[in-house]
Amino acid sequence: HSCPSAGPPSLRTAMVDLALKNLLHDRVRFLITISGVAFAVALVVFQVGLFVGLLGNATVTIDHIDADLWVTSRNTPNVDLAHAFPDNRVERVRSIPGVARADNLLVLFMNVSLPTGAEEMSIVYALDDFAAWHLPWDVAEGDAALLRSGAYVMIDDSARRRFGPFEVGQYREYLGRRLKIVGRTRGARSFTTTPISFVDFRMAQQLSPEWFGGQTSFVLVRLAPGAEREAVRAEIQRRLPHNDVYTGTEWATRSRKYWTESTGLGFNMFLTVFLGCLVGVVVVALTLYTSTMEHLREYGTLKAIGASNADIYRILARQATLAAVIGYVVGIGPAWLSRYAVARMDLSLVITPELAATTFLGTVALCLLSAMVSFRKVAGIDPALVFRQ
Repeated sequence: HSCPSAGPPSLRTAMVDLALKNLLHDRVRFLITISGVAFAVALVVFQVGLFVGLLGNATVTIDHIDADLWVTSRNTPNVDLAHAFPDNRVERVRSIPGVARADNLLVLFMNVSLPTGAEEMSIVYALDDFAAWHLPWDVAEGDAALLRSGAYVMIDDSARRRFGPFEVGQYREYLGRRLKIVGRTRGARSFTTTPISFVDFRMAQQLSPEWFGGQTSFVLVRLAPGAEREAVRAEIQRRLPHNDVYTGTEWATRSRKYWTESTGLGFNMFLTVFLGCLVGVVVVALTLYTSTMEHLREYGTLKAIGASNADIYRILARQATLAAVIGYVVGIGPAWLSRYAVARMDLSLVITPELAATTFLGTVALCLLSAMVSFRKVAGIDPALVFRQ
């Protein structure tokens, strides 16, 4: 005899009671199940969130600079590792119809001598007019316009971790040249966590004349209203055949792709997420299977009074779903709170609503999949089992 999936009220009540009873019967096993799911959730959310945060740091300047097109040297891999080319090429770009503004941007690494006698590295961004390109985008103190006045520098607050405390009005030596700190910025972080500094374009060239005198790293291009972007890009490419031209989106994608592939970050993220999912599936599958084996007689009783295999799977699905929901709540909490600890290390842990929702749905789906291991055992139960001694 087989009953409809809805079943009579008494049968539905019995199934719900049995689902909760079997799951909560052994409190230690229940805690192990929840801990396994929570560990998997926390691991996945933390790893993916850190991955997203690191990639965000890799392109944070690209995302904030208000440029329609980026002119780079040929095959430049990302914004930090730029190859220099003559800065007078900017004049060719400026002469192209449809270009409203074009400026040189110099990005280079410089040694910084600290008051302690130690040396650290800084990524220096140099422009003639920072305000025109919305850089830096979050100034805590000072004014970027002061950089044009001489040997001045603005340093991002994240540098305190490497440089130690610093204040506006103090001096730091960049490549042996004393620069006065005239401002502090916030949020300018690099993928490598190397602190970012801002200096005037000509000053940057003077600091390293043998390498960057008369050189630039990029030409930033802003289009005139109504200009056709692809037509302007094609003309820039024609006049500068030894350079590459990207849109902001393309350049950010290229920079992220470099760090993902060259550092193995993408594979590491995938492997960690896979292991986290595997741990969750194995723990839930084993605990549900053990619980099922201990309660085979109860399942046999349900089948004897008319429960179908679909009804039995609903019992296991309820257990798996309950474990998934509780485990998710327990796991997402520590991952969310760890953002503050990560921020103290000048890293970003990005937990978006999309990531949280996807992790929840994935947790429920994997727990339901784990329940299939137990279901295969229960599906073959002989209802006569309940009458055997």
